[in-house]
Amino acid sequence: MPTSAEIPTKAVRPPRASAVGSILSMPTRWLQSYDEFIAKNASQVSQIESGLRSLTYVIPGRFRDAEMASETIHSSVQLLSLYHDTLLMRALSRLPISRIPSPHSRYTKFWTQRNPMYRRIALLLQMVTYTQLLCEMAAKRKGGERQRWRVVVLLEAIKALCRLLLLRITRSRPLVTPVLPEREPVPEEPDENADAELKELMGVTSDETAADADADALKPYEKEWPMPRTGMSLPSLPKPGDISGYLLNKVLTADDIKPAPKLLNQAQGSAQVAEMLHILAPLAYAIALARSKDKHSWTPWLVGLSVEYMARQLRVRDFRTTPLEREEWNKRGWAMGWWAMRGAFYDSVTKGFVQKLRSRMPSLVGGILEDYEYLWENYYFSTSA
Repeated sequence: MPTSAEIPTKAVRPPRASAVGSILSMPTRWLQSYDEFIAKNASQVSQIESGLRSLTYVIPGRFRDAEMASETIHSSVQLLSLYHDTLLMRALSRLPISRIPSPHSRYTKFWTQRNPMYRRIALLLQMVTYTQLLCEMAAKRKGGERQRWRVVVLLEAIKALCRLLLLRITRSRPLVTPVLPEREPVPEEPDENADAELKELMGVTSDETAADADADALKPYEKEWPMPRTGMSLPSLPKPGDISGYLLNKVLTADDIKPAPKLLNQAQGSAQVAEMLHILAPLAYAIALARSKDKHSWTPWLVGLSVEYMARQLRVRDFRTTPLEREEWNKRGWAMGWWAMRGAFYDSVTKGFVQKLRSRMPSLVGGILEDYEYLWENYYFSTSA
């Protein structure tokens, strides 16, 4: 008879180690569940984000330090939205392509997926842009005006460095706004349970539904034809009277089949100088404003606008041949309107116009506008493009 020493024993994991491993794996499981929830409820998540952003528009002026609380919420929502964009992009990459993406989406996705350095720098640039006003408010609250302007110049320098690096990574192609892909809607799966409940409420049985389907049989050209070997189906044909519209929806343009890097031309010569001046214009304005003893002086405003205008004039001499280039050019043109809300021009011209407009508005709208006047007059990044 074998002794107890000769009887093989099974290796049993100590219960304490198993419990510790289970606890450590809980955050990972929670994060996976959260990711799945975001992917399945993309439209609802977008609505919640939009609602929270709208809430931050009416908080300033409601209580003490309201602008700090409002900007904290806004920055947090923007950073969380940036994480959601990454999740939804992964979900879309696993689905079949249902429509042709926009040129901006194709271009930014190409560089984000093919170049890890572009993705990291672009992500840093977006994070700084989303939190810059909050950082300025915190610096002013803790260190006063001197510390505030140090932070403003530092953040503008970081943004300029990121943009110059992106310009080099893309081989002197103009930067697009935003530098990361924008969120695209994720197609939702049909809810079969909801359809069954709707039929039950309407008193329609499955037999009646089948009978109705036989009575209202589709015409041959309206049916999808399943291919027996591959299992895939060919799309239905258009109605006889709508052939032209059907063909126009299926037509591909030259930009739809063009490689993503070719959607923007490489800037050379004066165009490359113009792009660098466009990147350095905000930094030049921030440095001039920080060094100026009189914050209401026209000198910093003229310096910043002159650099931006010089960049625009140099770029005008070059071609703008692609739709993405024209789209970006229009965005920059509209962004120049923010110069009317800055520095001496705002103090001398725009401020009086805003006050007259506020006096004619209803009390609620006028109160919100008055609260925002405080931000425009006291914070640099509140009017940053």
